Amino acid sequence: MATHQLRRRHTAFAGALAVLALTLGFAASPATAAPPPPVDYVALGDSYTAGTGAGGLYADAICWQSEGGYVDVVADTGRVNLLANGACHGALLFTLDEVPIPSVSAQISGLGNELAAAELVSITAGANDIGSGDALVACLTQTLIICQGAVNNAMSLLPGLELTLAEFYRDIAEAAPNATIAVMGYPLLFDPINGVPIVSVEHQIEVNRAVAALNTTIAAAVKASEVNAVFVDVTKRFRGHAVNSAEPWIVLVPAPVPPFNRLPDANFHPNPAGHQAYAAALLSTIKPAQLAKR
Repeated sequence: MATHQLRRRHTAFAGALAVLALTLGFAASPATAAPPPPVDYVALGDSYTAGTGAGGLYADAICWQSEGGYVDVVADTGRVNLLANGACHGALLFTLDEVPIPSVSAQISGLGNELAAAELVSITAGANDIGSGDALVACLTQTLIICQGAVNNAMSLLPGLELTLAEFYRDIAEAAPNATIAVMGYPLLFDPINGVPIVSVEHQIEVNRAVAALNTTIAAAVKASEVNAVFVDVTKRFRGHAVNSAEPWIVLVPAPVPPFNRLPDANFHPNPAGHQAYAAALLSTIKPAQLAKR
């Protein structure tokens, strides 16, 4: 009997505590939701996606990459599962006999399984295909007239590049049907207003004019492709951090370096801070957690 009364008292006491807890807002909260799984990620393209500028170049056969590029920064967040980075320093869109570097076309073909599983693909491509390097050299070393001619030459190729890029984005979408494609733009290389005059302001403006036109072309190609692709503009993030700014996020080593006694390939590519900015632009635009919920 005493035991029965004790149990009743315990039950009543527990019930009273439960009512009090609810009244005061101490009700047990549900378990914290598990974070979404990392998104399967594949990267393609040229030197900007290969990580050039982030650290020393290392060669896997004929495909040069650097550790610490924006792809690695994104992967290190744990929000993506990097299946493959096929990007190569100097890659063109198409394979040419005289250029043994794996092209973007070859990268797509060679990563069929990874792309089929991908939920996110990022790419930088197009600058090499219009001869941007030649135009840059002309603007750094030649008269303004020659610089303008080289820039105009490069820009004359942009209408054709737009059509080609749109087709490539469709090819990627076909190979990666479940993926969002993040098409990364390029930063303006110079700050003609506040930067150190490495070359004349007029030369700087010409280089930036070419980059801006290239970005406009890439954005137009994304729209024309009519696939699940997004253009990621990085120019605002790099504002105040051009190659000639007080705090540059773009590499410039003006003197030749050993062992080949030539200017480093990292010149005019994002430095580690620049690759961090690229990663931030990608993650803030795409938001992998939302992709994981689809």
